[in-house]
Amino acid sequence: MSTLSQIAWDDTVLPFQLDRSDVRGRVARLDGVLENVLRQHNYPAVVEAMVAEIALLTALIGQTVKLRWKLSLQVRGSGPIRILATDYYAPTQEGAPARIRGWASFDAERLDTTADPFAQIGQGYFAILIDQGKGTTPYQGITPLAGGSLSACAETYFAQSEQLPTRFSLAYGRSTLPGQAEAWRAGGVMLQTMPPASPLRGEEGSGDGGLLTASDILDHDQEENWTRANTLLDTVEQMELIGPTVQPTELLVRLFHEEGPRVFDPQPVQFGCTCSEARVRESLSIYSRREMAHMINEEGRVTADCQFCGAHYDMDPESLGFQATLNPDGSPKAETPDE
Repeated sequence: MSTLSQIAWDDTVLPFQLDRSDVRGRVARLDGVLENVLRQHNYPAVVEAMVAEIALLTALIGQTVKLRWKLSLQVRGSGPIRILATDYYAPTQEGAPARIRGWASFDAERLDTTADPFAQIGQGYFAILIDQGKGTTPYQGITPLAGGSLSACAETYFAQSEQLPTRFSLAYGRSTLPGQAEAWRAGGVMLQTMPPASPLRGEEGSGDGGLLTASDILDHDQEENWTRANTLLDTVEQMELIGPTVQPTELLVRLFHEEGPRVFDPQPVQFGCTCSEARVRESLSIYSRREMAHMINEEGRVTADCQFCGAHYDMDPESLGFQATLNPDGSPKAETPDE
């Protein structure tokens, strides 16, 4: 594959449909996006692996939703890896890239760098949050951590909350291409039955802890199609998922040529954070001068750091809160008639 072809598929999500199986899906490749998400922090390798997996899931899931603003994935656990969080922002206009950001919170003293990364999360939950913006009520769906991986948790979420059998096959890690520095790369395929699935027969599923599985949701013909598509996906190799030598379109033909694969326009993605000093100031605007005094550091300033991109904001406390006497630029605020 040429360098130009490789670049064309870097940081993209390609939607597709398998006409014979009545299954839809996505192929994602994250290169620069993942590198930018992870370079903001100095995570241990086991934490980086979990951030890479959840970022890849976010790219695949975010592209399936008719989204006007933001989709978030959150994992919270009792183990050393306490929080994993990502955001997927919908394109602002047709042809524009979607934006992804992510971060993790962990207890370095409890972290076992030689253990299975997913096991470091412990007991907890996997959540998907969809916020369509002002004037709407955010949606939140939560399922327990189960299955031994974040992708298995996402599969459980779709079966349990949406009654849509879903399958993920993911690969991620540090890779070195000829003549290039080592960098993070990730790739994955998402399969999902076409909605609507058959109504659920019974209240409890056949999975662990009574969770739903595909066989609890699909009728005989649907289950046969779903099993066939999954069997074909089982033949995928990690290097085919990550690339860059195999284009997503070539991968789909190799895996599913008998299922009638049909592709749609790819969606570019990029790293992007929505933080700004103006947003920080807005979040602090509800506090009084007395309350702001508790936030001042030894240098007499109020500071804030973005967990996603690492941006650092340093502000004069006299310019913050609803009793501010200074403008953000340091100039005196004009008095209002009520003052």
